[in-house]
Amino acid sequence: MLRLTDIRLPLEHDEAALKAALLDRLGIAAESLEDFHVFRRAHDARNAPRIFFVYTVDVAVKDEAAVLRRCAADAHLMPAPDMRYRHVAQARADETRRPVIIGTGPCGLFAGLLLAQMGFRPILLERGKIVRERAEDTWGLWRQGKLNPESNVQFGEGGAGTFSDGKLSSQVRDPRHLGRKVLEEFVRAGAPENILFVGKPHIGTFRLVKVVENLRAALCALGAEIRFGCRVEELLIDTRADGRRQVRGVRLTNGETLHGEHVVLAVGHSARDTFAMLHEKGVVMEPKPFSIGVRIEHPQSLIDQARFGRFAGHPLLGAADYKLVHKARNGRTAYSFCMCPGGQVVAATSEPGRVVTNGMSQYSRAERNANSGMVVDVFPNQDFPGYPHPLSGIEFQRHWEGKAFEAGGYAYQAPAQLVGDFLAGRPSVRLGTVLPSYRPGIRLTDLALCLPGFVLETLREALPVFARRIRGYDMADALMTGVETRTSSPLRIRRDSQSMQSENTRGLYPAGEGAGYAGGILSAAMDGIRVAEALALQMTKAEGSHSS
Repeated sequence: MLRLTDIRLPLEHDEAALKAALLDRLGIAAESLEDFHVFRRAHDARNAPRIFFVYTVDVAVKDEAAVLRRCAADAHLMPAPDMRYRHVAQARADETRRPVIIGTGPCGLFAGLLLAQMGFRPILLERGKIVRERAEDTWGLWRQGKLNPESNVQFGEGGAGTFSDGKLSSQVRDPRHLGRKVLEEFVRAGAPENILFVGKPHIGTFRLVKVVENLRAALCALGAEIRFGCRVEELLIDTRADGRRQVRGVRLTNGETLHGEHVVLAVGHSARDTFAMLHEKGVVMEPKPFSIGVRIEHPQSLIDQARFGRFAGHPLLGAADYKLVHKARNGRTAYSFCMCPGGQVVAATSEPGRVVTNGMSQYSRAERNANSGMVVDVFPNQDFPGYPHPLSGIEFQRHWEGKAFEAGGYAYQAPAQLVGDFLAGRPSVRLGTVLPSYRPGIRLTDLALCLPGFVLETLREALPVFARRIRGYDMADALMTGVETRTSSPLRIRRDSQSMQSENTRGLYPAGEGAGYAGGILSAAMDGIRVAEALALQMTKAEGSHSS
């Protein structure tokens, strides 16, 4: 099988055009083409109104070696890589030790799935509820302003990504094709098959709920145990005579103790009480950069027109997205984050007395507004009071989330401001043509009440720049809703790059977004696979060994 990349065809090409392009590029007759299938299809709208589909195709031909020799100068032709996943270990039939996984977001679920597939029967602990009960609690905040601190957008089965766009793309290097393993498991769990080949795959919130349920069923069928409503109160650690620290288990808030020497920490970026407990237990961690800003909403039709021109609304293109970056004069960078075409802004707090925003889309992406995080980077040594304390970034987040709660009127409404008023430095008093999607509602005000000065300065410089790339982006009626603070974890739990264990606590495997090693559903799931592999190898490296 050969892989041919960068095959460019006009958006409205006919069914036969792709096969004809393959024959032309390979210089072969039709009878020499045995089979082909599309591995990836993306679109290139950079030069609208001319829009192209860009294909990567796997091709079976007669005499592959001869084709490769003849096309040796074509950098876009190569043998198709073997992307099949192979497990690195297998539990012994008499293995009784069970690894413990804390958290059932993408990282925890995939760490558990891989360990279960290898026969290790993991125990997964989740402080929140099963995904459908969690959805009810989440809607309780959105519709009634009632927050459940243990069951919300951040906490519960499926993790924070469940209430998002369900985007499945990542910028991380993936030489072992772990991302393909993740996508294939999602499809087995009921995700649309097109996530295997579209350029920017996504599932959408409602479909992702069912996928998470099916992943749970697959885990249980393989012998895993999943416990909900189980928050870890304490990590149990012994210090040996040689000074080495070793995990011995976890104690839950109900007083129960689970013994074990292999614990995966996949808690997500908002488990602030867990981070504080780990710091008290001496687990080595450090503050890390993240970003803070707002959610910005435009009419989806404006984005479609700016990106696709006369092809706006084309069924094969769907709702347009964008990615924007601007390096400001003050040294800060403003950029779009977690852009949700045809979606809505959602309440994403996990603590009382704070307002946090995020974005969400359904699979159809058919809502009237486009929304995106519009955020600015923060630097621990410059911006965090209390730096270099490992938890100083959390306190920075809490400060501005509390200010947003105050500016929103103390009822989980979010502070909001029209772009025109924001650029002019005046409070907003009435809405324009862009209606807010945030629930339980917004309060028009001045976002200067709940954002650092450097964020205001950077966004005011960036918005007109972005308007040169997307016409109308700085429209006066566009709406900015604050605050977006959970772009990534505010700390990193340091781990050894080979063993994937904590630098100073053996048996503890910090993983995923909360530990500072991922950003989004796909990269978190991939990190869960890597950690599961390291743990499995550790458990099987010596016959009869119960620790290291």
